[in-house]
Amino acid sequence: MRIGPYEFAAPVVALAPMAGVTDRPFRALCRRLGASYAATEMVSADQRLWDTPKSRHRLDHAGEGDPVMVQIAGGEPAMMAAAARANVALGAQVIDINMGCPAKKVCNRAAGSALLRDERLVAEILAAVVAAVEPLGVPVTLKTRTGWSPEQRNLLRVARLAEDAGIAAIAVHGRTRACRYGGRAEYDSIRALKAAVRIPVIANGDISTPAEARAVLAATGADGVMIGRAAQGRPWVFREIRHLLQTGQPLEPPGVAEVRDIILGHLDALHRFYGEARGVRTARKHLGWYLAGRPGGESLRQRFVRVDSARAQLELVDRYFEEALDEGLAA
Repeated sequence: MRIGPYEFAAPVVALAPMAGVTDRPFRALCRRLGASYAATEMVSADQRLWDTPKSRHRLDHAGEGDPVMVQIAGGEPAMMAAAARANVALGAQVIDINMGCPAKKVCNRAAGSALLRDERLVAEILAAVVAAVEPLGVPVTLKTRTGWSPEQRNLLRVARLAEDAGIAAIAVHGRTRACRYGGRAEYDSIRALKAAVRIPVIANGDISTPAEARAVLAATGADGVMIGRAAQGRPWVFREIRHLLQTGQPLEPPGVAEVRDIILGHLDALHRFYGEARGVRTARKHLGWYLAGRPGGESLRQRFVRVDSARAQLELVDRYFEEALDEGLAA
């Protein structure tokens, strides 16, 4: 599969952009563990909001592997175009347009999935962003949903607008904005989309296991899958999906020692990226996901959230896994 000059070997298994989750350390980890590519957390198109610690971290791509894919969100064509050009100047190699976020604070600003109610504006934004960065050799992708509501599904019309505007690929969360994360993903809608357009289509929604990824690809004919919440606490899910799709055989889950090393490496990367104070706070939510369902995990989580130094966090995790190894517990 190609996005502009970038080629991705099959099977394509991408990390979905998630606010507050897919920061640079997590993207790097997921790519090391098999993700084909990973977009940044959503960046506001309003550059007046960029001079904050949170935005500066989102715009920091130092050392990130190719392609650097930056997702932008906004509701005004000229502002979106300017934001796209500014991100290219900061190192973006692919621009992803967010028309899928269902969060109220985003939709209330006529951005994210709220744009799906105005197809004229959709067309203007797509055309403006492509015109802004295509001459720079930077492709543009789109992340969207199947429509605003079950009564207002317009995925095929939006996708044709995208293709006509020069969008290089489209990723679809198979729900409307009104459905948020409820019900089942509409794989029939994604299948109809794949049959209607020539650009690559990535299926997203309700894919948590390798078996589900295989079933979704078979049901939709999509060029790849995109994993979101299933990667939280299980970033090795990408290599598990890739192995099943390539060989037809399941991959053994990581052992206790490898899980320990992945977690310790991730926490250390967070501490280094954000600095100790914010890194410690950010590490708490990630460790909660890693520990979910593990023997003694809740007890460790409760102790973990009470410590306020990077060293103490790493020591707690190391001790927990050393005891697990001694007791022969499964990962």
